Amino acid sequence: MPATTSVQIPPDPCDGPLKILALDLGTKTGWAVSLPDRTITSGIAEFKNDRWQGGGMRFLRFKQWLTEVKQMAGGLDAVFIEEVRRHAGVDAAHVYGGFLAHVTAWCEHHAIPYEAVPVGTIKRHATGKGNANKEAMIEAARKRGFAPADDNEADALAILDWAMANRGGGSDQ
Repeated sequence: MPATTSVQIPPDPCDGPLKILALDLGTKTGWAVSLPDRTITSGIAEFKNDRWQGGGMRFLRFKQWLTEVKQMAGGLDAVFIEEVRRHAGVDAAHVYGGFLAHVTAWCEHHAIPYEAVPVGTIKRHATGKGNANKEAMIEAARKRGFAPADDNEADALAILDWAMANRGGGSDQ
């Protein structure tokens, strides 16, 4: 079962915060969701294949998981994704590309707007440094009152915070 974190943020005088899903895509996907009651829930979802599964099974499970998150949230107003331009290895690049293709197609199918946010933009927003390391991202999430399980969840929380601050999600940060 994936680890999750839930935090209630103070009420905002703006009406109606958006229901936003933020994703740090990968085999170990970090995610964070903001709900209209100002609750933020986050966690990690793993999409590893075992040796008995075909290569596409991780993506089918990912698509099913996206639908479950949408249902849990009572619908989504927008999805924000970390935009990665470089990967350390070919396998990581292929996996990221597969997840990106599936989430964008899923958003198109469900008529949910989506946006990819560059890694440097997210890191700069969270820490003040566009090249912050994993530990700095985790520490930034902790300073905002969260307890991320790892850097994937911390990145998703930073993407969500950026989206709320910059795309009308109702955050005052």
